[in-house]
Amino acid sequence: MAESNRAVELIDITKSFPGVLANDDVNLSVGVGEIHAIVGENGAGKSTLMKILYGMQPPDSGEIRINGAPAVMKTPKDAIERGIGMVHQHFMLADNLTVLENIVLGSEPTQGVTLDLGEARRRIHELGDQYGMELDPDKRVEYLTIGERQRVEIMKVLYRGARILILDEPTAVLVPQEVEELFSSLKELQAEGVTIIFISHKLDEVLAISDGITVMRGGKTVAAVKPEDVNAHDLAELMVGSELPTPATEASTVTDDVALSVTGLTSLGLGGRPVIEDITFDIHKGEIVGIAGVEGNGQAELVDALLGIRDVSAGSISLPAGPIDSLDTKARRGAGIGIIPEDRHRQGLLLDAPLWENSMLGHQGKKPFAKGPWIDRAGARDFTAEVVERFDVRTPSVDVSAAALSGGNQQKLIVGKEMLLDPDVLVAAHPTRGIDVGAQAAIWDELRDARRQGLAVLLISADLEELIGLSDKLLVLFDGRIVAELDPNDVTPKTLGSYMTGVKVDTP
Repeated sequence: MAESNRAVELIDITKSFPGVLANDDVNLSVGVGEIHAIVGENGAGKSTLMKILYGMQPPDSGEIRINGAPAVMKTPKDAIERGIGMVHQHFMLADNLTVLENIVLGSEPTQGVTLDLGEARRRIHELGDQYGMELDPDKRVEYLTIGERQRVEIMKVLYRGARILILDEPTAVLVPQEVEELFSSLKELQAEGVTIIFISHKLDEVLAISDGITVMRGGKTVAAVKPEDVNAHDLAELMVGSELPTPATEASTVTDDVALSVTGLTSLGLGGRPVIEDITFDIHKGEIVGIAGVEGNGQAELVDALLGIRDVSAGSISLPAGPIDSLDTKARRGAGIGIIPEDRHRQGLLLDAPLWENSMLGHQGKKPFAKGPWIDRAGARDFTAEVVERFDVRTPSVDVSAAALSGGNQQKLIVGKEMLLDPDVLVAAHPTRGIDVGAQAAIWDELRDARRQGLAVLLISADLEELIGLSDKLLVLFDGRIVAELDPNDVTPKTLGSYMTGVKVDTP
């Protein structure tokens, strides 16, 4: 193919950080109008490569070519000027602003010295019609579904004239119906000549949507393949040297002993409207109870209520020793409740602190992290070293900052330290979000093993295969209420997705 038909060429890109060679002579070639996937383990260098392309980080060496012409990307502004837009995994929207205000923020159209919102509204409608992504420009973002928020993010970059679109884990938080809508929109974009590069860990989706796939491992490009020539097992083997794992359900380990009992739990939000309402369930020792629901339907509020972070207006939470309603968060943690938080950056880590300090968070007043009133640095470092070894956290040292780790290795640190502290009840919110198949399999194995030892788990996940494969019982949360209890042995992801979006379906 002629050089002018290549939208993006990254040639011998190398980038190192202290103790880590993130990209090692990486090469990537993407044709104009192609949907191209980049897959690989966490720490393989995918995100670093895309940040280099988007001007967020400079390469140490190598060349970038856009539409055949050499390009130097010093800042994202340079990338935007060359028609490149990036949609990050964690959306960057202002909830209190409208769709229109979010889209034009930083690129406001003017007529003289005044803001021309009429022109912005016209342009948003035009883009929506052109690419099949209709949005209400005057709707506040806080009232949008996750799928709609993602469309706003994509519309933001299209509004700025992007013809090369980078998507980081675009389906991580979407239910199957929303994934279908996204893929339909991507095909519309492709038909208009837009080039799409996306990072994903969902190999079946990669095979379904992409025209080409680049596989990275250990900071290098190890293969460039066509989806018709490989299957998910082939890709997994290229990525991690092993077959694709599945979260297959094992024989039941559920006991008769209740580890956590929740009765009539209700919590009010703005305006006195319930954000969770009359939530009732038990989790037994040796049981994993899965919570399915489109994000924003009360999952985060339920977790906060269980941990004592959020006030409740009615209901009760009990452990075998008795009610814990009067206990603060620290006391509830001390009573045996572990937590894998939903957002590792906001809730799970101090990014500038070393790994051994991060391992202490939430437990810094007890062994092995403390001796009397003093911090036990040696104990904390030994504990962290055990987490690193058992959970394959890829780091040169327990003294590096959490920010120096890839997202997947940050997640393995959080999961590992909670599991090694041996809780009685584990509240696991999206424990495998944004991590590769190898790390995912390791966490599944740890959860299954802990369940066999009697751990009670509340599992919240947007990965429906994970929910169905790991759970002993599934509860569907919609608009703050439990609307269904399902047997994971008798439900499909599509049926589960229908319950999650409020569609009435026959009992599976």
